Amino acid sequence: MEVEKIQRVPSYKMLAEALVQNILDGRLKVGDALPTEAVLCDSFGVNRSTVREGVRLLEEAGMLLRNGKKLLITHPSREQLGAQVQRAMVLKEVRIEELWEGLFILDPALAELAALRRTEAAVEALAANVKATEEALDRGDPVVQLDIEFHSLVAEAADNHALLVAREPLGRLLFPAFDVVMTKVGSAGDRLLTAHTAIFEAIRKKDAAGARKWMEKHIQDFKRGYEVAGVDMRTPVVQVQKTSAAR
Repeated sequence: MEVEKIQRVPSYKMLAEALVQNILDGRLKVGDALPTEAVLCDSFGVNRSTVREGVRLLEEAGMLLRNGKKLLITHPSREQLGAQVQRAMVLKEVRIEELWEGLFILDPALAELAALRRTEAAVEALAANVKATEEALDRGDPVVQLDIEFHSLVAEAADNHALLVAREPLGRLLFPAFDVVMTKVGSAGDRLLTAHTAIFEAIRKKDAAGARKWMEKHIQDFKRGYEVAGVDMRTPVVQVQKTSAAR
């Protein structure tokens, strides 16, 4: 009879999971100091090396923050969560078209919400970004980082943490790869600026329908840009990023 072998879980991973559950259950709250090594050893019946390894896992996951000699309970930042999912997507060899489909669903919705919820500070930040993009294009400078920033600012203005967390890894992977399009398609920069300006104006005027419409057009333009640049949308995004980084 063929049976699947029972996988033994290292003690430090079991400890880390137990601590995470304590945080989720509210027994350990954000801002609380993690109990000392001695207390954790006594509470869980493990040795110090197990505690140290378990704590290291939680630090790497962004759930613990060192403050002097203390370790404080915290929550992972959006960037930390995005980086974790990003690594998983790379290992899964996620294709450009899959990332694009995700952003085509999320970014128009975020633009619509941004128009409804934006603050004056968000409008000022978007205005500064659009101006910086225009100036960079006039100088012939790269604008990929400004493009990434623009979409992040729109997402933040939407004030929806669930959508922000869902979007973070998609943007981390797709937008840097767009550098290939910016290099190969001469009109890409001007088209990007036109779209960003229209999206910004719609958000500034609280025109939710207009913001969604222009963001949809903009994300559609991403796909056309890849096609014009001769990039196969079925290509794993990590391959496109390597090509871009090698130039």
